[in-house]
Amino acid sequence: MSAISFIQFSRLTNWSVKYLKGFAFNYNPDFNLVRIGDFLTRSKTVVNVEDDVEYKRVTIRLYNKGVCQRDTEKGSNIGTKRQFLVKEGQFLLSKIDARNGAFGIATEEVDNAIITADFFAYDIDTSVIDPTFMVLISTTKQFQTFAQAASKGTTGRQRIQEDEFLNMEIPLPSLKDQEKMVNQYQDNINKAEQIDIDIANKQRQVAKLLFSNKPEKETTNKLLEFSSFKSLRNWSVKTLLHEGFSFNPDFDLVRIGDFLTRNKTLIDVQDDVEYKRVTIKMNNGGVFLRDQQIGSKIGTKKQYVINEGQFLLSKIDARNGAFGVVTEEVDNAIITGNFWTFDVDTSVIDPTFLSLITANDQFIQFCANASNGTTGRHYLQEDDFLNVQIPLPSLEEQEKILKGFPDRAEKAKLIEAAIQGFEDAIFIKS
Repeated sequence: MSAISFIQFSRLTNWSVKYLKGFAFNYNPDFNLVRIGDFLTRSKTVVNVEDDVEYKRVTIRLYNKGVCQRDTEKGSNIGTKRQFLVKEGQFLLSKIDARNGAFGIATEEVDNAIITADFFAYDIDTSVIDPTFMVLISTTKQFQTFAQAASKGTTGRQRIQEDEFLNMEIPLPSLKDQEKMVNQYQDNINKAEQIDIDIANKQRQVAKLLFSNKPEKETTNKLLEFSSFKSLRNWSVKTLLHEGFSFNPDFDLVRIGDFLTRNKTLIDVQDDVEYKRVTIKMNNGGVFLRDQQIGSKIGTKKQYVINEGQFLLSKIDARNGAFGVVTEEVDNAIITGNFWTFDVDTSVIDPTFLSLITANDQFIQFCANASNGTTGRHYLQEDDFLNVQIPLPSLEEQEKILKGFPDRAEKAKLIEAAIQGFEDAIFIKS
């Protein structure tokens, strides 16, 4: 191991030892080094938030997981009135969490969203770099090292220094070579995406197996409708008229509360500890890591801990499909009282089978029927939700249905292999 490392004087933008050591890297000599600032230009389109306007807000997920919509909020409920506009195709990063891979390309979903000054938005010069190539190179470990080297501050609150970041150089192939490398990556990633297709097919298979389509209503009005007394959980007209559904009579109806038990593991948020926080995407989008935040910046000091394998839902947006099984990525994250966590009784239901059952329109309808409140703020009623009955095969039958079910972990391995192949073509291992 060499006791002395050398770096060209012309490439220095910072004299700190941390910066110099973080900057040094090996790369494919076939490619030129190009300043990040030569193809990224800061966009500062100011938005003055108005109280009577609704705005989209974004989340930039950690560890290269990309940009997605966080929520929509009325301007009167937004404290920071001077924000910045996001446009589809821009490169976004978090000043605080760029060192943890919080950057990505703005998708159509977040076009015209707003961001605070804690985020940067950049226009991409497509005559220098292909946006897809930009996405790929930003997912590499080396790019994250660049972001870490350009970040300064106290532990847990290091912020990226924009000038240092833009002055860093990355190896950049020609546009033709970029296209070739992107195509090679995409060929590999298609195999991973096939797993998503297979999972979606299995979800439809399970929905068809458990729930049959409701018969069309007769053209003549019926003066009376009858419901089995033992199946009633609520005397409201809404419940009686809208909760009815058709199901496969080969399976017993089982209360959700027979396999889900509320977990209320409460903690006191400590100012000097960093915590993972989650986002639950609507329409069965699943549970993801939203960010990591130091406790001193978290307003609600009493929060709940979630663990891998639990079932998590949003009290407000369960009626819009905001629920899912907790993954390893968000194990030990914290949530506020607006979310509920349930332990899953695996002697009754397989967690994978639970994820399939919840991924259908009928389950979302159950949640909608069990929610009450004013327009736009319907809250799930826990007792109503837990008393809802769903058709549930035995564990043995669940295992048969799940036979050949795509391995979600295999998808992650395929994606990792695709990224590694791309990274190896750009950077040379030391």
